[in-house]
Amino acid sequence: MRILTLSSSPLSDKSFRIGVGVVVIFAAAEILSAAYYYVSRIHVSQAPLRPRVVAMRTPSISLAIVPPSANEAPPPAAPAAPSVIDRLLEEATALRARGDTANALARLQQASERDPKNAKVLEETAKIYESIQNFDRSNETWRKIQEIGPSAGASFELAATRLKLGVPTPAAVESGLPGPSRLDLGTSGTDANGTLEGSNLGITEVTATETPDPDAETNLTLRIGVKKRPNAAIDHTKVKIQVYFYDTVDDKDVKLTNAEVTYEWLTPNHDWAGSDPEMLAVTYTRPKSNLLSPEAALSAAAAAVNPGKKSPASKPGPAKAGESGRRKYLGYIVRVYYHDQLQAVRADPTRLLKLYPPSPTASP
Repeated sequence: MRILTLSSSPLSDKSFRIGVGVVVIFAAAEILSAAYYYVSRIHVSQAPLRPRVVAMRTPSISLAIVPPSANEAPPPAAPAAPSVIDRLLEEATALRARGDTANALARLQQASERDPKNAKVLEETAKIYESIQNFDRSNETWRKIQEIGPSAGASFELAATRLKLGVPTPAAVESGLPGPSRLDLGTSGTDANGTLEGSNLGITEVTATETPDPDAETNLTLRIGVKKRPNAAIDHTKVKIQVYFYDTVDDKDVKLTNAEVTYEWLTPNHDWAGSDPEMLAVTYTRPKSNLLSPEAALSAAAAAVNPGKKSPASKPGPAKAGESGRRKYLGYIVRVYYHDQLQAVRADPTRLLKLYPPSPTASP
């Protein structure tokens, strides 16, 4: 009987070990390969994010850090548009400089309706009232500036000076210095009715209105109010009102006008029996021609008004020698006399009072 005997030879053991080693190597290689694959995918998926972030940040950084060139000047700021009030104030100032106080006051009224407490508008208004010698209205306007208070700045200080010292004389107006008014050659102020101190009659208003006229270069009417002092008894036959109109000749010389001048009473009796002012309208008319003919020129330029007498038209007379040239309306002086004594005077522009100071007594 045969017996089977199992035994291990050295050769078979060596082959087994080699096989197991090969299997282990392959297994390790698979594990490393799998690990490398997954690690590579993670890197590949993260790698595009970096340039994308840089691409998003790069424009913002470049805009933030790049300054303008040192030689490149910044664009000029657009000037602020003037307000409506500033425009009206500029127009009023220009009109007052030309002697057109009526339209200047109209512009200031429009500005005041928009801003009643504009100190500059009130200051210009007060100055115009002073220029036409309407001290009641000018003082009333200065007081409005005082009510605004120190916030009105230089206008507040000027108002305090005007109300304390009075209105400047024409010479002081040109020099910019304050001082008391001496327009009546002796008296020094007006009361609440616009009457000069020591006088029986005063001028309450002088309003200039220009009327469009196709046949005239200038058709202008002055509305003049003359009022008596309270409780004063007036003999209307002793009242004399003189209105003088003046022109510029060739924009340089100031001459008494040679235009047509007429007047008309607006109040029926004009005898100063009541307390209301008597109203007079005086019209200045210059036809559309550079020069008036000698036949139409006037020998006298003042409309002398005597209440109770019929209104005369200006009488033509011979032209004065040396008065040829281009004439334009400049302004007026209004004088009121009672018993041939000066009672009140108004002028616009006020420099006319320096050129032609009023006489304390009426001329014959």
